[in-house]
Amino acid sequence: MSAATLLSWLEAPSTRTGVNFGTAAGDWHRLSYAALARASRTTARSLVRSGVRAGDTVALVLPSSPAFVAAFFGTLLAGATPAPLAPPVAGALTAAGYDDRMSALLTAARPRLVIAERPPARPLPPGVALRLAAALLDGDDGAEDTVPDRAPAALGLVQFTSGSGGRARGVALDAAALAGHVGVIRDWLGAGPGTVWASWLPVHHDMGLVGCLLGAVIAQDELWLMPPEAFVRRPLEYLRCFGLRGAAVSATPAFGLDHIVRRVRPADLAGLDFSGWHSLVVGAERIPPATLRGFHRLLGPHGLRRGALLPAYGLAEASLAVTGVRHGQQWTEEKSVVGCGGPLPGTTVRIVGDDGRTLPDRTVGEIAVRGPQVALGHLGGDPRDTRITGGELRTGDAGFLADGQLFVHGRIGDGLKVRGRWIFAEDVEQALRDAGLLPPRATVVLGQDATGPVTALVAEDGGAPPDPAADDAVRRLLCRTVPGADALVLRTGRGALARTPSGKPRRRAIWHTLVQPAADHPQP
Repeated sequence: MSAATLLSWLEAPSTRTGVNFGTAAGDWHRLSYAALARASRTTARSLVRSGVRAGDTVALVLPSSPAFVAAFFGTLLAGATPAPLAPPVAGALTAAGYDDRMSALLTAARPRLVIAERPPARPLPPGVALRLAAALLDGDDGAEDTVPDRAPAALGLVQFTSGSGGRARGVALDAAALAGHVGVIRDWLGAGPGTVWASWLPVHHDMGLVGCLLGAVIAQDELWLMPPEAFVRRPLEYLRCFGLRGAAVSATPAFGLDHIVRRVRPADLAGLDFSGWHSLVVGAERIPPATLRGFHRLLGPHGLRRGALLPAYGLAEASLAVTGVRHGQQWTEEKSVVGCGGPLPGTTVRIVGDDGRTLPDRTVGEIAVRGPQVALGHLGGDPRDTRITGGELRTGDAGFLADGQLFVHGRIGDGLKVRGRWIFAEDVEQALRDAGLLPPRATVVLGQDATGPVTALVAEDGGAPPDPAADDAVRRLLCRTVPGADALVLRTGRGALARTPSGKPRRRAIWHTLVQPAADHPQP
C-alpha cells in the first residue's frame, strides 16, 4: 500500500455509512463519511492558511470526536504529519503532572501548530502556534478550489508510547507502512466489507487509533465510538453496540474486560445477542487467564463464542500489532500465561538473551521484532529499554515462544532474576490475586537494594484500618513467591501511586519514590 491509501476514502465518501460519536451524557451523534470528508477538507484549507507547510507536524490535543477525525485527516490532506496527544481529563488522577508531560511531548514532537478544544493551561513552546478546533471548522469560505494539492507526507504519524516503561516517547511511523499495517489488521480480524466496529479506546493511543479508528474509517465501515469516560460510567452501553447494533469487531486492554465484569450484571444483558461479535482483540498489558474466562462466562450465555477473544501483543513502536490469535481460533495458556498468538504476516519475532543471541523455545528473554510496521525511530533518540537497531525492535518486554506462539510476561524492568529464574511483578500479583490477598488499587514492585532482592506490595489506603494479619499473610506469600527477597507491605494515601497516563502502574517510579526508602529502613 502507499501513503495515499490513508486518504483514499476522501475521494468518494459515503453518505450511507459513518461514525456514531458517543457523548458524555450517554447520547449518540452520527456523521456520515461524506460529512466527515467535508470537515477534513475544511480543516486542511484552514491549516494551510495558518502557515502549515508540507512535512510539518501538527499536534492534536483532542478527545474522541468529529473534530479529531477532521483534524487527523485534514492534517494528512495538508501534507503534514498528525501527532495525537492525550487531552486533559478534568478531575482524573492522571491530571497530576499533565502540564509537565505535555510540555515534554511537545518539545519532542516540535509541531508547527497545536489543535485543541480550548487554550492550554501553560504557554506553548516558542514558535508553536495554537488553533482551536471550532475556529478551524467555522472559519472556512467553502472554496473547494483551495483544497491543498499536496502529496501525503512520508511520515504518516507521530505516535506516543503509553509510558509504561518510563516517560512517554514519540515514535515516527512511515505512512505507507502504516497504511499496510491497517490492512494486515483488517485481514487478521476478518473485517470484510460492511463490518461494523465499536470502540471506547482513546484515539490518541495506538490501540484506539490504529486498531479501531483508522481501520474503520479508511474502509468507510460503520463505527460506534465512545469516549473512554463514558465507557467507565456506562460499560453496558458499549456492550449494546454488539448485542443490539450489530458491531462485530473491537479491541480492549484486559482491564476493560475486568471493568465490564465488575459493573455489568447478568440480568442487564437480557435481550442482547452477541453471536455476531466475532473479534475482540485483548492486549496492551499482561492478560490474566481468569479475566478472559470471567468475561466469556458473563457473555457466553448470550451468544459470545470463546474464539471471539483474541489475545494479542503489540506496542507503539510497531505501529500496533506484532502477534495475535487468529480470527476463529482458540486462545491457550501455559503456566498461567496467556498465549498472544503467532506473528502477523510479514512480521518475525525472536526471543533474545542479554548477548542478543536467539534463545530456544520456552526460554524467557527479551522480545525482538522485525517487520514493515516497525517505527523509523524515536524522536530525540532511542531510550534504553525499547530501542530500534538495524531495523530490529528490541522491545524491553520479556516473554517466550512455544510452538510458534508468543507468551508475554511483562516489562523486563518489572522483573527480577532470582537464583537464575526470572520472576515478574505480574506473576507475583497473580499469586496474590489467586490467594485473595491483592487489594484494589495495589501493585507489586520488585527491585534490589544493598542487601539483595526486595519485593513489595504497595497499596493505596482506602480508609480502612490496617489489618496486621492480612499484611503478615501477604509477606509470607511474597517470601514464597520471590525466594530470598525481603518482603514489604506499604500503604500510601489515595492517588499516591505513580501511574502512566493510561492508568497502569509506573513500577520503577514507585520503586524509587516509595519502596527503596522503605527497604533501606525495613519495617518491624
